Amino acid sequence: MIFLIFSVFITSLLFVIFKLFDVYKVNTFQAIVLNYAVALCFGFVHSEISLSVAEIPQQPWFLGATILGFLFITVFLVMGITAQKNGLSVASVAGKMSVVIPVVLGVFLYNESIGFVKIIGIILALIAVYLSSAKSDTAPVEFKNLLFPLLLFLGSGSIDTLLKYTEDTYVSKGAVPMFLSTIFGCALLFGVFFTLLQFFSKKVKLEWKTLIGGIALGVPNYYSMEFLLKALQTEGLESATIFTINNVSVVVLTTMFALLFFKEKLVKKNWIGIGLAIISILLVVSA
Repeated sequence: MIFLIFSVFITSLLFVIFKLFDVYKVNTFQAIVLNYAVALCFGFVHSEISLSVAEIPQQPWFLGATILGFLFITVFLVMGITAQKNGLSVASVAGKMSVVIPVVLGVFLYNESIGFVKIIGIILALIAVYLSSAKSDTAPVEFKNLLFPLLLFLGSGSIDTLLKYTEDTYVSKGAVPMFLSTIFGCALLFGVFFTLLQFFSKKVKLEWKTLIGGIALGVPNYYSMEFLLKALQTEGLESATIFTINNVSVVVLTTMFALLFFKEKLVKKNWIGIGLAIISILLVVSA
């Protein structure tokens, strides 16, 4: 349970760091690229197994790690944009409501049942993302305000699904740090590629605060993943229970951070959306 508590706090902290990037005008994409270099180093340091670079592509989890690397850097960027443009509470709701995606795909991948309660939970999750993105109680939600929360919702759900499938099928307990390192390494390579494209188009300007931001993001990013995977491997705790506690707690804690430290103002629709988010997670993973 201690791993789960750490994962909740550190994951919530990631949303705060992205908000601080906006406050201090840190280049979000460059900081994300640097963050993966930091996370990669931490993964190698904590790894219980030793593999050469040539041996890594031969591992059964390598393809999944490569795809996850691409998803990590793109969804992380979307998370940062959502936190900055829509607010911490919206970003946390959109990201954590994505738990419904692996639940739905579980019906097809693992022949899991889907009953009336789960269907209600999935519908409530979609409504929660919509309401949490509202800027007023009277006007309808504009598409530009809904775009990034929806992308974060879909992207986070894809990551949860592939991460759980790969971890269940191919990754042993001792290989978790190396598996994470490979994901971070692939994300770093994709990030460097996109950065070089910006460099040749003369749109790159590196600053010291970007380096500091990358380090500040990389350390908690690594540990949020390691603690979550270790929590999922804890005997006696079902993954549904872990995802429920994790996602509900992150939504609540991130909303508290938004209200206390950034003075974000939530309209009634937002509060209803947050409430529906918590209810939907409980319904989906407990049914």
